[in-house]
Amino acid sequence: MFGPRWGGGGIGRYVEELITELQAIDQKNRYVLFLKPENIDACKITNPFFEKLVVPAHWYTLKEQILLPKIIQRSGVEIMHFPHWNVPLACPVPFVTTIHDLILLENPKSAKATTLDPIRFALKRLGFKRVLSHAIQKSKKIIAVSEYTKSSILKHFAVAEEKIQVIYEGVSELNESSSSLLSSTQYPNIPISQYLSSPFFLYVGSAYPHKNLESLLHAFSFFVQAHPEVKLIMVGKDDLFYQKLKKEVDEIEIPKNSVIFTGFVPDQVMKELYQRTSLYLYPSFIEGFGLPPLEAMRYGAPVAVAKRTALPEILGDAALYFDPNNIEQMVEIMEKALNDNALMTTMRQKGEAQSKRYSWKTMAEETKKIYEWFGS
Repeated sequence: MFGPRWGGGGIGRYVEELITELQAIDQKNRYVLFLKPENIDACKITNPFFEKLVVPAHWYTLKEQILLPKIIQRSGVEIMHFPHWNVPLACPVPFVTTIHDLILLENPKSAKATTLDPIRFALKRLGFKRVLSHAIQKSKKIIAVSEYTKSSILKHFAVAEEKIQVIYEGVSELNESSSSLLSSTQYPNIPISQYLSSPFFLYVGSAYPHKNLESLLHAFSFFVQAHPEVKLIMVGKDDLFYQKLKKEVDEIEIPKNSVIFTGFVPDQVMKELYQRTSLYLYPSFIEGFGLPPLEAMRYGAPVAVAKRTALPEILGDAALYFDPNNIEQMVEIMEKALNDNALMTTMRQKGEAQSKRYSWKTMAEETKKIYEWFGS
């Protein structure tokens, strides 16, 4: 799952940063990285104690369940760290698992979101529950990315509390640039002119149902009637869920070109979007950590999020909060972003300070201690 482009957003970022930091701090233990053909070249080795193996199977598949244990066995590793719950039932060595969230158990709407027919979906759902339960019950240690996620695990599974360790994630350093990339022709697939001509609000992430983006669009549809100059930019991989969201825009009263879908954008562009946006909005119903709004804070965006699950724990008083079911509250915060400059300056300052409390290096150091606990 290495890399946000190949590994599924936040989890891909987590894996990428963990590997980068472990290579910097560990000159003692041997590591084998199991990668897909799509991302094996993107994962750079900078430490002679690290090596790469290719696993020609996608996540959450029967092929992964069958093929990965054999590759693990041949690799000679003594322990495995699975950065997500898709642990093979026949894993031949002891393992630790990172649990980012239990959205598929706690948010029925997202759990039912699928492109499969009812029979295949039912089979996949049964498989998910079996694999998740196995990962939690059989892990020697469980890493939870927040106290909220830890409490969710304890709520849904009979597992000893001391088996779970909370290790917070960090905030990534996006690639530096010496010039404005948004005005460059380097990224012709991105509608550059729309970024530069108007003030804009920003959302970055997936369009899964629990992200509550339909409510965000409806709130923006009311706001934009009074402020037609403001755009809403939505950054995320152009998958089936984003296609559905685009249809939603067509069905509600939002002026043409007021909502801009960019698809994937590189880090350099992402950094500049954070720096320029009037407000970063994150209306998600459920989050295990909240990496996207924390990253937005790191690069100077004032942030407004749903007051739910792990978000208040991670963001503290550095964010503005709203009820994700309350369209009027979202509109009120949009108005403040446009008209209350003093408040926005304060939130930018608080956000940057809050983001500095989280470190990928610290995350890797704490994770390494768990690996070495196996041999103690």
